[in-house]
Amino acid sequence: MTHRILIVDDHRDVIRLLHSALDSLEHKFEFVEAPSGEEAFLEVASGHVDLAIIDYLLPGMSGLELKDKITIHNKDAQVILISGSKEKNIRKELREANAFAFFEKPISLTDFLDTVERCLKLERTVLPTEEENEGDTDAHKNMSGLLAKFRQNMDADVIFLLSDQGHVMARAGTLQDSSLEASLLSGLMGIFRAGQKVSGYIHQETPLSYHIFPGGDQDILLVPVNSAHALIVAGDKIAERKKVLDLIDALMMLKSEVEHVLDAMGVTRPPVEEIDRYLGTEDVPEEQIEDAITSDELDALFQQKTKIHTDEIKSFWDDAVDSQEAQEVDADKLSYAQAQQLGLTPENNA
Repeated sequence: MTHRILIVDDHRDVIRLLHSALDSLEHKFEFVEAPSGEEAFLEVASGHVDLAIIDYLLPGMSGLELKDKITIHNKDAQVILISGSKEKNIRKELREANAFAFFEKPISLTDFLDTVERCLKLERTVLPTEEENEGDTDAHKNMSGLLAKFRQNMDADVIFLLSDQGHVMARAGTLQDSSLEASLLSGLMGIFRAGQKVSGYIHQETPLSYHIFPGGDQDILLVPVNSAHALIVAGDKIAERKKVLDLIDALMMLKSEVEHVLDAMGVTRPPVEEIDRYLGTEDVPEEQIEDAITSDELDALFQQKTKIHTDEIKSFWDDAVDSQEAQEVDADKLSYAQAQQLGLTPENNA
């Protein structure tokens, strides 16, 4: 099935970017492009549209006005709004416009493509889903069930199990704003890797760098499972002072269970020496250091008493000038004579 997508933006480079990004998906799309709301609505009036991607600031009709007209004319059409505005009232208005999603420029293309797949109910190829596939092993199913059970007990919105490479190995639930999932997980895994690095520096036997982000749209907790995997939990007010200690205790139980299931899945942790090499915390053997100056060689350099005479310096400058006679003169370089006139030669400093 081919889905018809309308892209509305008065900047051609934005349209090209979104068009090219959508072309990278393994789905069939028909694209319609328009630089204004009026032209876009003519396209909608002449044919069905499955998805409209609309910039907020357009010449003439605004993006929100166009959205309303499209949904009245074509009730099944989905809408994704985009905007480069940083004004709080405009961002609030866009978030409350009942569109499928809203993106601020610059757009995270990974999040954007995943949102388009969800919006059109296509097979998700950008980010994995929590749905079980026929090829899943019992261990994978056990992991999904384990996360689902703990998510319910913790009253959380979502729990992710991620590898240190940022791959979602299992999940239960969804984020409140799933359109930013890829960017959020990428940022959290950067924090995870930094925590692993610190654990390596202080020779911590088991990584224990908990990270808590309370008070936003969702509270978020990041807890390492081992040196290569982490749990991310998000939910409404789950990190309040009176709840957070109980939640951490529950996560410690979940961490232990996850490790058992990972072992059953045959997912082994990398050896300590590989982790050290990955984190850059291993000691480099002296014989592997090339082109290094030893302390004895450095002392010998400083102990040299050879005096460089003025005529040798002049000879050096003359040779340098002679070697460049066939080349174009560089205005940023001085001849010895010019340096002498400016008082920059050794005899001037004597």
